[in-house]
Amino acid sequence: MRLVLMSDTHLPRRARELPRELLDHVTGADVVLHAGDWVDTATLDLLEARSRRLIGVYGNNDGPELRSRLPEVAYAELGGLRFGVVHETGAAQGRERRCAQRFPELDVLVFGHSHIPWDSTSADGRLRLLNPGSPTDRRRQPYCTFMTAVIEAGRLGAVELHRLPPRR
Repeated sequence: MRLVLMSDTHLPRRARELPRELLDHVTGADVVLHAGDWVDTATLDLLEARSRRLIGVYGNNDGPELRSRLPEVAYAELGGLRFGVVHETGAAQGRERRCAQRFPELDVLVFGHSHIPWDSTSADGRLRLLNPGSPTDRRRQPYCTFMTAVIEAGRLGAVELHRLPPRR
C-alpha cells in the first residue's frame, strides 16, 4: 500500500497551487493523508478528486467551511496498522511521550503545524510520529517537503522525505 503524507498546504496564501511532483505522487497513491491547514476548500476538492482515498483533518488556519467537512482527529486502519492524523501536537520536547499517552491505540501518528519534517518513535517503540513538513511553505526549513511511505505485510517501511525544488 502506497501512502502520501502532507500538511500545511496554505493555499492560496503561500503558493498558487500544489507542486506537480506532489500531485504525481497523489495520483499513484492508495491513500493520501493531509494533517491540516488547507486554508481553502479548493485544495480539499482537488485532493478528493485525485485521490483513491483521502484522510484529512482541519488545522488552526482552517475556517468554518473546512471544519464542517473535516474532523479534528482522523483514525484509519491501513494495511493492518492503526493510523491517526492530527494537526497540532504541541512542543517538540516531550512530543513522543505526550502523543503515546494521548493515542495509546495507534501505531502511526501523522501531524503537521510546525512545517518541520519529523520522524521519530516513542520510547517504547510502539508509536511512530511523522510530520511531512509543508509542500508550499518552507518557513525556516531549507526545502518545501512531503513524505511517501509504503505498508507491506502489516509493517510501515520505506518512509521517504521528498524535497521539492524552489518555486519560481
